[in-house]
Amino acid sequence: MSMTDAFTGLPPRRAACGVLSLADLTPDVLGALARRSVDLYRDPAAHHEPLRGRLVGVVFTRTSTRTRTAFTAGIERLGGRAIGYGPGDLQTNTGESLAHTARTLGLMLDGVVIRTAGSLADMRLLSAESGLPVINAMAAEEHPTQGICDLATILLHRGSLDRVEVLYVGEGNNTATALAQGLSNFAGTRLHLLTPAGFGLPEDVLRATAARAAGHGGSVTQTHDAASVPDSVEFVYTTRWQTTGTSKPNPDWREVFRPFHVDETFLARTPKALFLHDLPAHCGEEVTGAVLDGTRSIAWSQARMKLYSAMAVLEHAFAGRD
Repeated sequence: MSMTDAFTGLPPRRAACGVLSLADLTPDVLGALARRSVDLYRDPAAHHEPLRGRLVGVVFTRTSTRTRTAFTAGIERLGGRAIGYGPGDLQTNTGESLAHTARTLGLMLDGVVIRTAGSLADMRLLSAESGLPVINAMAAEEHPTQGICDLATILLHRGSLDRVEVLYVGEGNNTATALAQGLSNFAGTRLHLLTPAGFGLPEDVLRATAARAAGHGGSVTQTHDAASVPDSVEFVYTTRWQTTGTSKPNPDWREVFRPFHVDETFLARTPKALFLHDLPAHCGEEVTGAVLDGTRSIAWSQARMKLYSAMAVLEHAFAGRD
């Protein structure tokens, strides 16, 4: 710590290596994270406790089963200690600025995993003011750690991410954004987004990921026509229609979404495809129980991958830090 830091009490300015958006990561890093996730999935003990002696804040202002458990367990399995914060625990609830909260965390912790209904910009501010690695465990715009889990799950079951063809069905939400950001980095990948009109991927994300995919010989395309399902896809992916912490202005939105329901008839259009779902599922809405628990579903393997992809992200976030 510099003399100035000692007198002011401000956290030292360090290079914060966290994971905030998959758009920030290179194809090499994304590929390495997916491969490392698969390695840990196959051998959970294949590490040397790289977080030993580290204290990591786990801040979740929105509900979570898989992501919060995965990161809390992952920190402990890698030798660190997790300090959990719920939605009412921090002084931001009483009017303290995010910058001041971030500075305080920077003085006491070694990193932060955070889920919030706030923006990615808030997470970047938290990282800059704290000087800590910050891991985005879901923001309004993107769920990047889910995207890494999805890449790793596809890699586990297929053996390669190059030239994979994926159909995503449902709202163009933060999970869909992460999927597009991730897949567009690999050679020849084709992502088809089948979304209800008015509920598609944000236009700037669609343009950026389509351009990136084209640069790698692949494509990211979006349609609102539920009859235009390509039968060549290898994976069909859906998420629940009501994303955590959000609401829809159209009171009849469920009727708009009904044609995008994945049942056995829908899945029969893609005879080679395995089924993905990030969970939790609302059976009877976006998917039927027969599909979710059917022989072509790998959703529970995907759920198990949450832990090992979280561990891979934690290793990456803390790599090279004293």
